Amino acid sequence: VKVKIPFGTKYLDAIFSVPEKKPTYGVILTHGAGGDMNFPHLVSLAAYLASRGVLCLRFTCKGLNVAYRTKAFKAAVEYLKLSEDYKLSGVFLAGRSMGSRAAASVVGQLSQDDDDGFIQGLVCLSYPLHRPKLQSKLRDEDLLLIRCPVLFVSGSADEMCGKQLLEGVVSKMKAPKKIHWIDKANHGMAVKGRTIDDVMEEINAQVFSWLRENVQLEHK
Repeated sequence: VKVKIPFGTKYLDAIFSVPEKKPTYGVILTHGAGGDMNFPHLVSLAAYLASRGVLCLRFTCKGLNVAYRTKAFKAAVEYLKLSEDYKLSGVFLAGRSMGSRAAASVVGQLSQDDDDGFIQGLVCLSYPLHRPKLQSKLRDEDLLLIRCPVLFVSGSADEMCGKQLLEGVVSKMKAPKKIHWIDKANHGMAVKGRTIDDVMEEINAQVFSWLRENVQLEHK
């Protein structure tokens, strides 16, 4: 279902992947610095989750500024929260690369405010912890503010997320957290000798089983 999400004077293009049965929980997904909501990883994850009873809302926001992307993500959260069509008990925010930074920023800000518990958790796919080859400057400030459960899915060979560095940041986080490493995957989740569909199947299954651990989802 295609929708337009009001965002200031503009609108964000978005698509709902709707399960057959009335969903209780949803996931809001967005893309990285390049691409849009039709990025294959997002399409694959949305279809996988919807087929297992989780509503998925993915949206496009082209801004390359994280603060702007964070505002867009907040607009998407507000939109889903007030939606008459889907009355959800809660949502998980999810993003790929820069989209996961925006998602983390929203969750971090809402953890500071008196949150009403609508946001259940955060899924970071290929979280860009640092720029390539610039490991001294970590983008971890939002992560350290978060209190809700967080799942990281990262490639062990991600040039923007050193394995030991992420493990170090995660050890400092107060939130319940889990990292799933995709062996030998780079930032784009490409692995020599594996098809992208095969890698996506691993990622999708991990995300779904983690969601299920955190909320009562009936397994279809």
